Amino acid sequence: MLQEIEGEVQYTRGMTGRARLDPRVVEAIAAVPRHRFVDKDVKALAYANHPLPIGAGQTISQPYIVAIMTELLDLTPDSVVLEIGTGSGYQAAILSRLVKQVYTIEIIRELGEKAAQRLKKLGYDNVTVRIGDGYQGWPEHAPYDAIMVTAACPTLPAPLIEQLKVGGKMMIPLGQPDFSQELMLVEKKEDGGIDTRPVLPVAFVPLTGDGVLN
Repeated sequence: MLQEIEGEVQYTRGMTGRARLDPRVVEAIAAVPRHRFVDKDVKALAYANHPLPIGAGQTISQPYIVAIMTELLDLTPDSVVLEIGTGSGYQAAILSRLVKQVYTIEIIRELGEKAAQRLKKLGYDNVTVRIGDGYQGWPEHAPYDAIMVTAACPTLPAPLIEQLKVGGKMMIPLGQPDFSQELMLVEKKEDGGIDTRPVLPVAFVPLTGDGVLN
């Protein structure tokens, strides 16, 4: 799987700006057992470089997309990260090996509770799972060094921009479901404004919640 990911990174370096992955990101991906985050009927495909269903109409992202989204956040061991869309917990597990603390929110209770149990069982003690509306973020722990959004939103969520630390980065897919989406890298400036850069065309499940405008 890692060879496939590295090949994808080299192939798309003109879009991502990265010719290879940080060794820390490679080590984190290698250390997280992806087969523990998928259902039994697709475990044989756990290390294939494509998304897989995880129930409730949701998916676990393609490993390459997980890798490049993680890479572009430029995380450090002291980073505190907010993830929107826990899903199976796979992305949170990878983040947990790179940062100080991960706060992750899942709106689908069934998935969130299952992910929380799985992460605890596997020993990812610096991940805290919350069931709720990710569009509103988690202001109690803000500001965040980085924010990872794993579902597509039509526009940038204002609460998440507000909760991002100055100089912090956010990865988010923007666009409508069943239409073109773009993975965006967002960086918060000193004056509270943002810089945005399109990275890759992607296809994510839609973000849901009271604040999402369809």
